[in-house]
Amino acid sequence: MAAAPRLALFVSDSERAQEAAVALRGREEFVPEDQADAAVVLGGDGFMLQTLHHMLDGGRVLPAYGVNQGTVGFLMNNPSGKRTLAERVAKARRIAVAPLEMTATTGKGTEESFYAINEVSLLRETRQTARLEVSVNGKVRVPDLACDGILVATPAGSTAYNLSANGPILPLGSAMLALTPISPFRPRRWRGAILPDHYVIDFRVLDPLKRPVAAVADQKELRDILAVKVRAAPDQALTLLFDPGKTLEERIFSEQFQF
Repeated sequence: MAAAPRLALFVSDSERAQEAAVALRGREEFVPEDQADAAVVLGGDGFMLQTLHHMLDGGRVLPAYGVNQGTVGFLMNNPSGKRTLAERVAKARRIAVAPLEMTATTGKGTEESFYAINEVSLLRETRQTARLEVSVNGKVRVPDLACDGILVATPAGSTAYNLSANGPILPLGSAMLALTPISPFRPRRWRGAILPDHYVIDFRVLDPLKRPVAAVADQKELRDILAVKVRAAPDQALTLLFDPGKTLEERIFSEQFQF
């Protein structure tokens, strides 16, 4: 990246982010997205995911430098700093994050595909537990899982919903995926699996009429699902930018020692 990268600014709708954007525009120079070398994302983790999906959908993915104006800010950088944003972006460490590709078959027989940066989740739609068949690389591994749902998480997403569901934290360079059931009822002793990220995972809904299931790729949801295929999409890799010493890799590693 050039010493003085051209920056595009993406701002969430929150009052806090909008106020910060006014101050930034008064002292920094920004260009339109199609002229930029990198994106400055002003908001929280949810808005960062939204912006990354916007770029994936648009077919032009820029390295993204987040400035935290949200709550947790796991994917973001500290808003304060002595250097200009252009200087911070130029010196930032680049972290590659490969998303998942979810292909879902709906009750109408149509197929739809979405990318997920954190996780793909299958969730029960009603008070009835979901019943799912889980296959890995074409072999059935769990013939009948009764649960509230199940998710496949990337290392970048392993500290989000996956961790809340008691899934494992995956180091960023592990080349692994977390397969984590959500409130499993049967089989009682199965608590998920850690899989190489080149494996393909298939889910089949066993009772879609009585026990309907929704599929969610980060923030995009499809309802009344019959089957879902999940695979890593390294050809769609994204680049996140972090201040030196405060990278996503270090944050994920540190989460293993939180208590």
